[in-house]
Amino acid sequence: MSKLQNFLKGLIKENPVLVLVLGTCPTLAISTSVIAAFGMGIAATAVLILSNMAISAIRKIVPDPVRIPCYIVVIAGFVTVVELVMEAYAFSLYQSLGVYLSLIVVNCIILGRAEMYASKHGVVDSAIDGAGMGIGFTLAICAMAAIRETLGCGTSFPAFCAAIAASDAGGSLMKKANARKLTKSAPAARKNDMRMPKHSASTPPKSGPTTPPAVSTPCMMPRQRPSFAAGA
Repeated sequence: MSKLQNFLKGLIKENPVLVLVLGTCPTLAISTSVIAAFGMGIAATAVLILSNMAISAIRKIVPDPVRIPCYIVVIAGFVTVVELVMEAYAFSLYQSLGVYLSLIVVNCIILGRAEMYASKHGVVDSAIDGAGMGIGFTLAICAMAAIRETLGCGTSFPAFCAAIAASDAGGSLMKKANARKLTKSAPAARKNDMRMPKHSASTPPKSGPTTPPAVSTPCMMPRQRPSFAAGA
C-alpha cells in the first residue's frame, strides 16, 4: 500500500466514524456545534499523529503483556500537552469542549490505531495513518455538527467563521495580517511623503487671496455743544 492510499483510506474507505463506528461518544456529545466539533477533531488528530509516532518508535521495546497500559500512558501524555496548549491559546474552545477533551485518552479511535497499526509499522507510515484517520474523524464530526446545528439553531458556518475570528488564536492571526498590510503600505506612504513639497518655517506655503482682518474702530459719538445756564 502506497503512502497516498494509506492516507486516503481514513477519509472514506475506513472512516473511523462512518465505517468503523469508533469514537461515537465524543461524536454524539460534541457534534451540537461546528466550532466544538472542529476543535475536537483538531485535538484528536494531533494526539493521533503524535501517539502513533511514539508507539511505533517504542514498539520493539515494550513487552507484549503490558503494551496496552504503556499505550494509554503515552496517549495520556500527548492529551495533556494538547489540553495545555488549547487552554493557553484557545481558552473559549477549551471551555466549550470541557471534560470531553480529557476523555480523548480512552478514545477507541486512538487506542485502536495504536494497537492495530502503529505497533506493527514504521514511524512515517504510522504518522500518515494517524493524519488520515484524524482528518476523516474531523470531517465526519464537522459534517454531523453542521447538520445538527443548522436544523436546531439555523446557524452553522457563519457563526463558525465569526467565532474563529473572535477567538484568541484567530484574533492574533488577524493582528499579524493587519501588521503585514501596514508593513507593505509603509514604503508607498514614504514615497508619497517624499513627493509632497516641504515648506520651511520662514516661507509659509502660498494660498489663495485672503481678506484682511477687520479692524475694530472706536465708536465716534457726535459732539454736543455745551449748554450755558441763563444769566451766566
